[in-house]
Amino acid sequence: MTPLISYYEIETSGQVSELHLYNLSSLDNNCKITCSAGNIVGENESTVLLNILFPPNISKLSDAYQDHHWCIPFSMSGNPKPELRWLLNGEPVIEGPYIMTMIHDFSEREYHGCLQLDSPTHINNGPYTLLASNKYGQDRKTVDAHFMRNPFEGGIGGPSSTAMSFSQVYVVVGIAAVAFTGFLLMLVMLKFGGNSKFGIKGASSVISNDDDSASPLHHVSNGSNTPSSSEMGPDAVIIGMTKIPVIENPQYFRSNSMLKSDTFVQHIKRHNIVLKRELGEGAFGKVFLAECYNLSPELDKILVAVKTLKEASENARKDFHREAELLTNLQHEHIVTFYGVCVESDPLIMVFEYMKHGDLNKFLRAHGPDSVMMGDGPTNRPVELTQSQMLHIAQQIAAGMVYLASQHFVHRDLATRNCLVGENLLVKIGDFGMSRDVYSTDYYRVGGHTMLPIRWMPPESIMYRKFTTESDVWSLGVVLWEIFTYGKQPWYQLSNNEVIECITQGRVLQRPRTCPKEVYDLMLGCWQREPHMRHHIKEIHSLLLNLAKASPVYLDILG
Repeated sequence: MTPLISYYEIETSGQVSELHLYNLSSLDNNCKITCSAGNIVGENESTVLLNILFPPNISKLSDAYQDHHWCIPFSMSGNPKPELRWLLNGEPVIEGPYIMTMIHDFSEREYHGCLQLDSPTHINNGPYTLLASNKYGQDRKTVDAHFMRNPFEGGIGGPSSTAMSFSQVYVVVGIAAVAFTGFLLMLVMLKFGGNSKFGIKGASSVISNDDDSASPLHHVSNGSNTPSSSEMGPDAVIIGMTKIPVIENPQYFRSNSMLKSDTFVQHIKRHNIVLKRELGEGAFGKVFLAECYNLSPELDKILVAVKTLKEASENARKDFHREAELLTNLQHEHIVTFYGVCVESDPLIMVFEYMKHGDLNKFLRAHGPDSVMMGDGPTNRPVELTQSQMLHIAQQIAAGMVYLASQHFVHRDLATRNCLVGENLLVKIGDFGMSRDVYSTDYYRVGGHTMLPIRWMPPESIMYRKFTTESDVWSLGVVLWEIFTYGKQPWYQLSNNEVIECITQGRVLQRPRTCPKEVYDLMLGCWQREPHMRHHIKEIHSLLLNLAKASPVYLDILG
């Protein structure tokens, strides 16, 4: 039987054997357990899928944001599927056509959705509590949601007022009468001043904008050229809080970059991109999980990661086009696939392959000995990565770096936070620009804006800002150290200034407890002070590949 689980026992009594598994978690759902039996006559085997029952866990409940409806997003897990209830100010929320719970995404017993509210007002403001329960337990989380200012707050009638007194009504009527009289006087003055035509046109324009703003679906901001939803047609798509019209563009655009004169970047129509949920936010914009239609002839739709550009300056657009052309030219099994761009209107969008297990650093920590500290308790502890799986991860990253070096591409920021993990422990190099925000402590700020990953940099990069393939080799050695420490931060016990002093004086990271001597020797070969003395990237990949082949990997553990 394939050893999938770190802790197991087999009890045999006569012709009956029992397998006992320990320290299982929700991440082990759908893992395959295969039993093989044989004798001199032949052999047979049978496979069963694990179905692990566990109580609900609400991992995320966020502030409301406006789509074409208002949405309070949440993420939770549980098996069997938890029942959901909402409370507002401690009272049950009655769901119906205007308030309803929507589940948008489901994978590995994880549910992602939101409480959708159609045109909420101030009476919908307050603390929203999500209750999730099944037969094994329950969980709850609360978030404050504010949709509209109470029109009675700070004015006539307090927040709890349901009707105004007669004296208050008189005041309101009097103010309205004075305002109406003044409006009429203004029209008369404009008429007899020879500006009658202009005055009427201006008044009707104001009334038109007020009417539009009364409906959130037809709002047109003052001074804006944004079309109303009735003008945009069925192909409009919601990006952030803006409804953007579809503009017919050529299927490809050609950049003026100097990379390759014949590079064409694929253009994806905006109406083929349907956002599902936010994955994170980086230095340059938000990243979303999305469905993309008509991208593959074999599939109607596929899951993708969508990177948006929040700054629309001319320089930012040039960098965007240059990066798109560069990514188009980088095609390798261990580089995250770049599908194309959407440039029909702001925000500009890049579309990437979606890697379901997220960044490698987070993945390593979740599958390490300290995962209990990172999670919700021992019952949710995932299975610890084996040494063979670490080698499998390492040789994939090295393969990607061999390819980048062959393309004369210097990464400059190679680290586990900038690698992504997919199905069956597939690892690819890729950077959505999120890491500088999510892992801000990994960077050292120089001057006003420059952020340097000094813990991954060789002496020549720190002292002289010199980045080469050899400096990437140094970073790869640090990545190996991260992998065999289950995602610890290099030099975690030292401050940034102390790290700079250590590296420039020739000190190196110590051998991790679980690291084989052959792998640590490889790290030391990456950390030679003189760049030309470091291992060649192809040599590193070859050594890791041989070590990985000598220690076969069982991938079913990760689902």
